[in-house]
Amino acid sequence: MDHDPRDDWRTEEALLRAQVRLGAASPPPWQPPADRTLVAVGCFVAFARGEQGPGARGDRAWCAAALVAETGELLAGVVVPGRAGASYKPGMLALREGSLLLDALEVLDGRPDVLLVDATGRDHPRRAGLALHLGAVVDLPSIGVTHRPLLAVGAEPREPDAGASAPLHIDGEEVARWVRTRSGVKPVVAHAAWRTDVDTAVEVVLRTTASARSPEPLRQARRLAREARSSASSS
Repeated sequence: MDHDPRDDWRTEEALLRAQVRLGAASPPPWQPPADRTLVAVGCFVAFARGEQGPGARGDRAWCAAALVAETGELLAGVVVPGRAGASYKPGMLALREGSLLLDALEVLDGRPDVLLVDATGRDHPRRAGLALHLGAVVDLPSIGVTHRPLLAVGAEPREPDAGASAPLHIDGEEVARWVRTRSGVKPVVAHAAWRTDVDTAVEVVLRTTASARSPEPLRQARRLAREARSSASSS
């Protein structure tokens, strides 16, 4: 690789340039497979208790990646310890988590169809949140899944049923969508990201969600990361 993607995650100036470039890119769109089981990878970072949130550069972290079939079967999982690359700043999450997530994805066995990230995609000042940026780096279609939007605005779906959705816009452009993954629970936000539009993001989120509110690949990655954090703390 001629360009080390981590170089874009070392300084704010470098990240801004990369975000502008990726936000303006038009990669070929991806569609989920309709004739076979979808396989997705979710990745999640758990920071040491008392250090999460805005935190600081160097906070201890455990990053997990979980490869999960849409049937809910966990196919593979890894956890990589590390340190936060920066404190949290809205729109600049890649500085804090980008290298950690990439480390975990690089050692995970298996090739998924799509990447799910606990971050935004097009819902971003430069239309290139971490979910989009990471997908471009690892050459995987990607989708962001969060509990709330970053900049986009729009009311939650009024319908209480699973599958109900409602658009989220920035300056008239739909960049994400509220989606209720289970009846009667608060919706999550499905973000269009690398090679995915909002319709695709919603489809993948619903196809990969089982009995929990979050898609299973992200739920499993979160579980693995938090278990590793707990084990390290107790030892």
